[in-house]
Amino acid sequence: MMSGRMKGKIVSVYGSLVIAEMEDRVVQNSVGYCHRSDGTRLLSEVIRVRGQLADLQVFEETRGLKTGDEVEFRAEMLSVVLGPGLLGQVYDGLQNPLPELAQRVGYFLAPGTYVPGLSTAVTWDFTPSAKVGDSVVAGDTLGTVPEGIFTHRIMAPFAWRGRYTVERIASAGQYTIDAEIATVVDAQGERRVVTMQQTWPVKVPLNVSRRRLLPTEPLVTRVRIVDSMFPIVRGGTYCIPGPFGAGKTVLQQITSRHAEIDVVVFAACGERAGEVVETLRDFPKLIDPRTGRSLMERTIIVCNTSAMPVAAREASVYTAATLAEYYRQMGLDVLLLADSTSRWAQAMRELSGRLEEIPGEEAFPAYLESRIAAFYERAGVLELTDGQLGSLTIGGTVSPAGGNFEEPVTQGTLKVVGAFLGLSRARSDARRYPAIDPLDSWSKYRGIIEPAKVLQMRRLLAQGHEVRQMMTVVGEEGTSAEDFAIALKADFFDNCFLQQNAFDDVDGATPAERQRFVFDKALQVVNCTQGSSEPVQSSDIGCESLYGVEPVLQLGYVPKGTQKPGFEQPRPHASLGLVNQGQERTFSGAVKRLGQFEIGHSGRVQLHEFIRLEESQGRDLPELCELRVFKIMDESPRRAYRQGGTGRAQAVQARDVEVLEKNALSEILVESPVLQGAGNPSVGPFPGQFRSDLFLGAFRQDDLLGRKAGQLIERLLPGPLSGKFRRQKIRRRQVHEG
Repeated sequence: MMSGRMKGKIVSVYGSLVIAEMEDRVVQNSVGYCHRSDGTRLLSEVIRVRGQLADLQVFEETRGLKTGDEVEFRAEMLSVVLGPGLLGQVYDGLQNPLPELAQRVGYFLAPGTYVPGLSTAVTWDFTPSAKVGDSVVAGDTLGTVPEGIFTHRIMAPFAWRGRYTVERIASAGQYTIDAEIATVVDAQGERRVVTMQQTWPVKVPLNVSRRRLLPTEPLVTRVRIVDSMFPIVRGGTYCIPGPFGAGKTVLQQITSRHAEIDVVVFAACGERAGEVVETLRDFPKLIDPRTGRSLMERTIIVCNTSAMPVAAREASVYTAATLAEYYRQMGLDVLLLADSTSRWAQAMRELSGRLEEIPGEEAFPAYLESRIAAFYERAGVLELTDGQLGSLTIGGTVSPAGGNFEEPVTQGTLKVVGAFLGLSRARSDARRYPAIDPLDSWSKYRGIIEPAKVLQMRRLLAQGHEVRQMMTVVGEEGTSAEDFAIALKADFFDNCFLQQNAFDDVDGATPAERQRFVFDKALQVVNCTQGSSEPVQSSDIGCESLYGVEPVLQLGYVPKGTQKPGFEQPRPHASLGLVNQGQERTFSGAVKRLGQFEIGHSGRVQLHEFIRLEESQGRDLPELCELRVFKIMDESPRRAYRQGGTGRAQAVQARDVEVLEKNALSEILVESPVLQGAGNPSVGPFPGQFRSDLFLGAFRQDDLLGRKAGQLIERLLPGPLSGKFRRQKIRRRQVHEG
């Protein structure tokens, strides 16, 4: 391993890539300084070693470098300074405080200018918590200092291995971050000095803990569509892909302001200069709803614009992750927002091309997915050495060209994150904010709403989307009343719950309790349960006609009340088709219709053959159940339904013509019997098969159009059922067999 400093000579310069010949061996990821002829030193990192040649990526412009210039290598890796005073700072990717840097060199930053990440002139009120003789390990608390609204822990250096004994601890008082506050002795008797600051390499995850826990606790962001439909958890990961201008940055700012977390680390990786300036101007003006003070008091910004060297984009991501991990080690809940990882991937693609590596998909390096996975794996919940819990949640945005989610960066991110909040250009153009697409987005986590309720609403939104697509072709006039009602219910839930006004004092942030209440109320409305908040457990029955597309019947159990669909006017000049029923259904929850008819001048009614069942919980039934085809011929010219030769369709009240075969349904409930006589069944569900003493439908003589009831029942029902039914009487006109 390399020790101390060593030198080399520049062989070639290729953009931000410098190839140097070494005098001795160096270690990959170590730091190097390229010396220009005017004395300027440019910070670089060793990214590849080939014999006596070292490839370095320079974090600044390489203008002025030439072959033969000297390169100085150091033993340490690219690191950041950790200690009190990080909150409220604005850094670049190398942890240079930009405000202080601007004061030193002006607004046009000179290359080779570096400022320490923490000021050594500021004093802090130190209070010791360890005593002389205590045994400590890496990450243990030696003392505390106040930092804004938090108590900053001064921890034993994370690089320590083994146990150390406290030999001396400073008394309470004012100290700078480089002042000695403790002296410890290891098992070999070697003394070490401890200060309030320490360094840590940015590409090495900071994970000093007892164990790593599975993230399960929901992270309430107070954004309704996120918390209710696509939740994230403390210590989890999520991504926000979307086209330019869809609201990624705004959504991140809302999340950082209202999310129930302690510290926010915002990484602007390769963003346009205008967006970075807007972020720097807006964040200090944002008021923290928890404290009523500036949000910057618990925020760290690491920014790297697109005008800066591409190598610095990668450094900014890792720098932000290390700073976030540092505050997680204090037992705080930290949120890291990376905007955008696409620019980081583009920087890797550029460097990979200069290294002449074999390109992958869309010229991205083959190790793109592993790099993305390594970054998101730094999130998690840790049980610290003192038993407390700390969490780091990582949310990254992706900016795919043209909003194409099939590109490599988005797909590589989707493989490792736990939630996908995809932004839609169509919703953004329609001013439906947040522009998260409820059909494409998903989450692996459990949120504040019961999963069954969320699933029901997602299905409603999908059905409403399908109906809206159909309406663009056939129009509202060609859409059935039931389908139109589904579209209206989906729009109601979208407009009243999913959409949110971030500029409204009340609607801008919704607590978890209010989200649950409003969600249940919306569920009552879309279910039409007349005051009951229980979701309808239903099975969807879709009829596929040989003559066209039939509507869908939905059967289920409604705790209270019955459905009363309205009438639909019959279509003129129609011989075959469907007519909406207007009477009250005996099958509760019947949203669509079965056994509904239109009668043209021919007097013929036909129920089409195929019936498809879909279980309400998303499990597809293995087979198609076929209903027998039956025809009802008008044999009596004197019937009032016969309208001479006008040819105009007449509506039939088909309440009593519910024709169901034994194997057609797996579960059904009849609210009240329609037969009179002994042995009438009580109300209840009948899973698996129908009870033999249950009559499945009622037949009115008027609806049979002269056909004898017994003959029709003989064809439709099995022998035992038809025989039992033959002995019963039908209400109203009491039609008998024989």
